[in-house]
Amino acid sequence: MDRQAYIDLGAITGNVAALSEWVRGSQVMAVVKADGYGHGMVPAARAALAGGASWLGVVDTAEALALRQAGITAPVLCLMSFGEPDEAIAHGVDLSAGSVAFVAKVAAAAVRADRPARLHLKADTGLSRGGATARDWPDLVDAALDAQARDLLRVVGLWSHFACADLPGHPSIKAQLAAFTDAVAVAEKAGVIPEVRHIANTAAGLTVPESRLDLVRFGGASYGLSTLPGGAPSWLRPAMSLRARLAMVKRVPAGTGVSYGHRYVTSRETTLGLVPLGYADGVPRGAAGLSLVSARGRRWPIAGTVCMDQFVVDFGDEPVGAGDEVVLFGPGDDGEPTAQEWGEALGTISYDLATGIGARVPRIYPGDLK
Repeated sequence: MDRQAYIDLGAITGNVAALSEWVRGSQVMAVVKADGYGHGMVPAARAALAGGASWLGVVDTAEALALRQAGITAPVLCLMSFGEPDEAIAHGVDLSAGSVAFVAKVAAAAVRADRPARLHLKADTGLSRGGATARDWPDLVDAALDAQARDLLRVVGLWSHFACADLPGHPSIKAQLAAFTDAVAVAEKAGVIPEVRHIANTAAGLTVPESRLDLVRFGGASYGLSTLPGGAPSWLRPAMSLRARLAMVKRVPAGTGVSYGHRYVTSRETTLGLVPLGYADGVPRGAAGLSLVSARGRRWPIAGTVCMDQFVVDFGDEPVGAGDEVVLFGPGDDGEPTAQEWGEALGTISYDLATGIGARVPRIYPGDLK
């Protein structure tokens, strides 16, 4: 195969099993949004459940319904509050609300579905994205309890999300935990009896034990990735390897301009190899000049501009040939770059790399390799 993202489902299962042990006493939600962080949502979900996850997290109803249509019956939470919730309610998918207006939308949808909705109320404790602020929180709780009294929904969860958990020791972590404790107290005093309280994401689940509560939402960690400094701990294994085979090899003289803009010019006679991956496939255009490609046991620089569908590698005098395999990133077992290294080199995060791999790159799973 000319290009592929090889997904080690066993790594996902093993990661989730290890994470479940790490946070023993708390339930684990494997977040499989964004097509399972680029790994394939349904296969990743099944692998995570096999590892002991008891919940799955998605962004929207479409993702949740795809899981249900695949026959997955585990609890699923839609993490964002938008869209029409009718189908989610009909298929037993949990919803999140951070505003009185969305509670009203959920209640109206429950009437149409003739089934009570399961609702998690989200508190904005300092991230300033979704969720109700401390000032708006009592009104949100009251609206939800009013709808619950009319048997239109059940408030089953209270939750929030950290802003800086991947910056260990950041003062906002303690402040958000305190704010969430206050929000839970307000809700419970008003009459909410939650099944789960949850605020910990991957970074907090790994480094802030007091944040784990009833449920921990592991996103990147399920795939062996993390936004913590230095990446995920060594006991988590990256599940994705991005590979390709050289489409063409040619010998060129010194002074040869390479790729758009001739941002790279050969300093001597050399061998160029053409890799059939480009920025349309998720290879960042900013990778030009970086030694982020592995082949024949060592790393090689990307020569010149990364194009939409391809890029060039300068192999010097290495005897490469068309069809030879190159690895962009993987678990690092054979010295190849990791997604963490790509992220650090490009000033971004490993999640950016994994989720950015385009749809025309086939995901290959164990047992499917030809």
